[in-house]
Amino acid sequence: MSGAKQVRRVGSDVPFFASMIGLGSVYVGLVAAMLIADATVASWADITDALAQREIRYAIWLSLISCTMTTVLSLWVAVPIGYLMSRYDFRGKALVNALLDIPIVLPPLVIGISLLILFQLPAGKFVQDVLGTRVPFMLPAVIIAQFAVACAFAVRTMVASFDRIDPRREQVALTLGCTRAQAFSSVVLPEARPGMVTAATIAWARSLGEFGPILVFAGSFRMRTEVMPTTVFLELSVGNLEGATAVSLIMVTVAVVVLVLARRFGSRRSLA
Repeated sequence: MSGAKQVRRVGSDVPFFASMIGLGSVYVGLVAAMLIADATVASWADITDALAQREIRYAIWLSLISCTMTTVLSLWVAVPIGYLMSRYDFRGKALVNALLDIPIVLPPLVIGISLLILFQLPAGKFVQDVLGTRVPFMLPAVIIAQFAVACAFAVRTMVASFDRIDPRREQVALTLGCTRAQAFSSVVLPEARPGMVTAATIAWARSLGEFGPILVFAGSFRMRTEVMPTTVFLELSVGNLEGATAVSLIMVTVAVVVLVLARRFGSRRSLA
């Protein structure tokens, strides 16, 4: 027998994994049960009837377009904010951290009311004059309402992503003659790509499910500011449970497809 010590197993791992799987299955089972419940209410005919309606098709396309625009805007903002919050300490950083978390912790309706009030103030009216269009209850309000909430989640994701990147590589690039912008674009950003994909996925998914701020700030006007969450609300308000459930299932399908593609694309980019 060799002199190496042999690891001695004490007991079985079965109870451990059984408890972990049992606890985890509670939430997974709840989500699956909700989807099954929706499927029992809305038939395939209800889904095809919903897709046949021009208003619902408009809501689907507006949701897809607005969520994509919101995601792009969120990344433009989240990447620089996440980098600065991760790399630098400055006076007032705790206050900025608190402000960044406000859209996450506030009730969505409060965010919608705040946006509505903001655009009634002189600063908001000035922005509308510059844009040459009214913002509340118009198409731009949908994107602003989604952006106000989704960007906060993208920022938090990017802060965590930059925290995991070793700053010494960036310092080495600086000592080799790179400018700060060159070091950021050639060293930091490539390593942050998986985090950017995750931030974009979270922002897109959060935008797709946003309801409260859109209802208050953009309204639920058909063929103008109606997105899929407000479609569900409108169908429920007239007692059409089957139609509301059908639209809900369409939202689930769209969300699953986008999330799967984003994660697959993100994993390939991270391995590249």
